[in-house]
Amino acid sequence: MFKTMTFSPLKHSIILVKSRKQFVPLAVSAIFILGTSCNSLPKNYKNQDVATKSLDLPIAIKPGGNSWIVSDLEQNHKVISDAGIRTWNSSDDIIRTYFKTEATGDLNVGLNLKVSSGTSTLKITVGDVSKTIEVTNAHFETVEVGTFKIEEPGYHFVEIQGMKKSGDRFAEINDVLLGGAATQGKLTYVKEDFYWGRRGPSVHLTYKVPEKKDILWFYNEITVPEEEDVVGTYYMANGFAEGYFGIQVNSPTERRILFSVWSPYETQDPKSIPDEYKIILLGKGEGVTTGEFGNEGSGGQSYKVFNWKAGNTYRFLLKGEPSENNSTDYTAYFYDTETEEWNLIAGFRRPHTSTYLKRPHSFLENFRTEMGPVSRMAQYGNQWIMDTNGDWHELTNAKFTADATARKGSRDDYAGGAKRNIFFMKNCGFFDEMTTIDTFHERTANGVRPIIDFSSLEKL
Repeated sequence: MFKTMTFSPLKHSIILVKSRKQFVPLAVSAIFILGTSCNSLPKNYKNQDVATKSLDLPIAIKPGGNSWIVSDLEQNHKVISDAGIRTWNSSDDIIRTYFKTEATGDLNVGLNLKVSSGTSTLKITVGDVSKTIEVTNAHFETVEVGTFKIEEPGYHFVEIQGMKKSGDRFAEINDVLLGGAATQGKLTYVKEDFYWGRRGPSVHLTYKVPEKKDILWFYNEITVPEEEDVVGTYYMANGFAEGYFGIQVNSPTERRILFSVWSPYETQDPKSIPDEYKIILLGKGEGVTTGEFGNEGSGGQSYKVFNWKAGNTYRFLLKGEPSENNSTDYTAYFYDTETEEWNLIAGFRRPHTSTYLKRPHSFLENFRTEMGPVSRMAQYGNQWIMDTNGDWHELTNAKFTADATARKGSRDDYAGGAKRNIFFMKNCGFFDEMTTIDTFHERTANGVRPIIDFSSLEKL
């Protein structure tokens, strides 16, 4: 509910917005002083905290790397690009721009925007407080919104919603502008590499293995808690120096088991790989699709569409051993908890490589940019390796790391470590919990090795 009182000749308003407890005055009408010219005020703008004093707004946050339509994530590609907020014509599209403050206090907010035609009324919210502005400027200008309070350090957002418009679009926005005491000290937001910034930080656990042991088999388990099975997530269980093996949520209706091996030929285009460097398919399980992949290195890929369920614990088993002609064979098996059987996913031969399994690890990543404001986590438990002598070794120590998006400080929403007898990882969603990168974590040992009848596994 709004109550507006308009004063002439300045046409400034006192706008009262109902908060959780009471009506709070958000914008103070200008005090008209004899001799003050209306021309000194910003053009096409009808809401200021103090009309005779401009807000300090030195920080420009680009929507391309920091803003999402949270009311309909599928709309993000249509409305927000590297250039900014553009084809914004629905009042249902609620846009949030995220940032993290180290300080508290006053937060000045403004927008660099234009309205292609007519007049638009926008509501801007920080925390529990909203302010409304009316804009008509046909060229990009700085429009001051007002001053808000930041009570706690951590992640916050400026929320923008279109209320009314007489033209086709609410506005085009180049920047969300910030200033004030709350922006002093470290201010975290994505400044470059918007694609990776929108995806959010990826996190990893690299397991410490016994020295001077050749690893033939790597066993791991993943549990994705209920409501943490977010679209666009890859929960990678059995990573190794030359590839990865885990489960994905590809869409609201499709989930996959994914196993891939990189080619030793470095390229983003699989079609450019010379024949002698191509990954060779040795065999695949029932219902498995195989092919090539690119754009993140290139190589051989296999996947099985499988409706795995949140809350269930799934098991992964990977074999790696030297093969003929200076190559290595990798074979992946997935344990279906419902049928209680190990299923072959695929076997690949990697040329110009002669090794057992190296660098066993797991990771958690978001591969869809529109899902960057949504958090997800997984539990990784009961890691074991078998050496070439047939001896099992439990892996209870891991190093937590994160990708370049985290390391250069673009985003701080990442965490991982150990809780009792499991490891965990969490990322995206702009939460305030954060684990220091390159730290070591130890889980409680289970002490019970996997019971696997290797003779019953499907052979290639």
